[in-house]
Amino acid sequence: MGEGNRSEEEAQTSNQHGGWITFTFIIGTFACMTLATGGWLSNLIVYLIKEYNINSIDATLISNIVSGCICVFPVVGAVLADSFFGSFFVILISTSISLLAMISLTLTATIHSVRPQPCDHNNTSITCSSSPSKLQYTILYSTIILACLGSGGSRSPFTSLARVLVATTRKRLTRVQVESDEGCYYYGDHQDHRVGMPVVDGVRLTKSLRCLNPTALITYGDVHLDGTIAKPWRLCEVQEVEDFKTLLKIFPLWSTCIFLSVPIAIQGSLTVLQALTMDRHHGPNFKIPAGSFAVIIFISTTISLTLVDRFLYPIWQKLIGRMPRSLERIGLGHVLNFLSMVVSALVESKRLKIAHLNHLQGQVEAIVPISALWLFPQLVLVGMGEAFHFPGQVGLYYQEFPTSLRSTATAMISLVIVVVYYLSTGLIDLFHKVTKWLPDDINQGRVDNVYWTISLIGVINFGYYLVCAKCYKYQNVEEGGKNINDSITQH
Repeated sequence: MGEGNRSEEEAQTSNQHGGWITFTFIIGTFACMTLATGGWLSNLIVYLIKEYNINSIDATLISNIVSGCICVFPVVGAVLADSFFGSFFVILISTSISLLAMISLTLTATIHSVRPQPCDHNNTSITCSSSPSKLQYTILYSTIILACLGSGGSRSPFTSLARVLVATTRKRLTRVQVESDEGCYYYGDHQDHRVGMPVVDGVRLTKSLRCLNPTALITYGDVHLDGTIAKPWRLCEVQEVEDFKTLLKIFPLWSTCIFLSVPIAIQGSLTVLQALTMDRHHGPNFKIPAGSFAVIIFISTTISLTLVDRFLYPIWQKLIGRMPRSLERIGLGHVLNFLSMVVSALVESKRLKIAHLNHLQGQVEAIVPISALWLFPQLVLVGMGEAFHFPGQVGLYYQEFPTSLRSTATAMISLVIVVVYYLSTGLIDLFHKVTKWLPDDINQGRVDNVYWTISLIGVINFGYYLVCAKCYKYQNVEEGGKNINDSITQH
């Protein structure tokens, strides 16, 4: 009886691990980390301009680079978690680094000696007694790097996919010959690879992209006697090869999402610079911080998601007989994003016209007599577009990817954002150096031309998207034209 009671107690104790109790702590930790990161990141441009005497365009470039790092470090953290340390240990380290970074940021804002002397402002120019020293730059950048490292929580790595690419190259270099479609392919150590056919599931090599098939072909020395892989960078499972093929097929659509989001990243940075020159007072005692305008996008996205899910999609289903597919949702996001850039250009043209009428060119920190609320429509349109194209992208990847890659759907979005921020940084720097559209004083520039240019890029990218969407064939579509998302929604 004693042993039975002891085993029951151990079972009850083991059942208490994990579950909702653990989930509460994890989600609380990530919520706090996200709130802290969003807070300092949204105000980074203003902080660099006001406190470190960095000109507006350079501050914008730094902000975009930091945003890209915040998206790429979680991928590094995921590789470390899955390959070496485990998820919970990486979460512990990342949250500790994030806490240290927030303390360091607070100290840079509190201790005057770690910042340069403030500039002397007059009506026409800025006189700075000193620019940031090397030590002050070192402290600032070290703090920002710590904050980026603290975001290295969890994302899906792509190690197995990299192995497919390396193994394909190595076997093509050795000229491996495949005599038949039923060759000795490797399906995993739990299956009978000797006959080249799977025992458990029905995954087989397809005829598409056959140049990758030799990657799963077993050659001498590739497999141990117990059936495990002896050379992981020379032999891959059939499932891994098919997963890699899926990524290659969906890559053109994935690439269209890059230039879909580049205008959003550029707009987000330039909106802060515009807001700094506009009247941000709402009433006699309240002034909207310039870095807080990004909140409008989040609010718009949240409201739009609710309205779209509860009203628009049901109406669509009644009229057409099915829910809108992922590619259709992404297409609507393209259209709304283009409209947002057009509105941005028109609003900036109006702001510049008023600035010129009041002869505010060259006047440092001059406030153009136009309400910053004019920036709201373009941000609302961006939020509405994100309510369509971001869920559409996740739904497309989740629906089309094999089961083993379903968890990488969010990672695909993360990789898009990484490329977007670095590419937007390059475009802003290009506009700054090649044209006169982005001077330090935007009242003397032509930010509206920047918006018109990225609108044109958006139109070209939308045409490219339509071609890719037309050529793409859904892989997971049920009979009657219904996809997986439709079935999930109906049930």
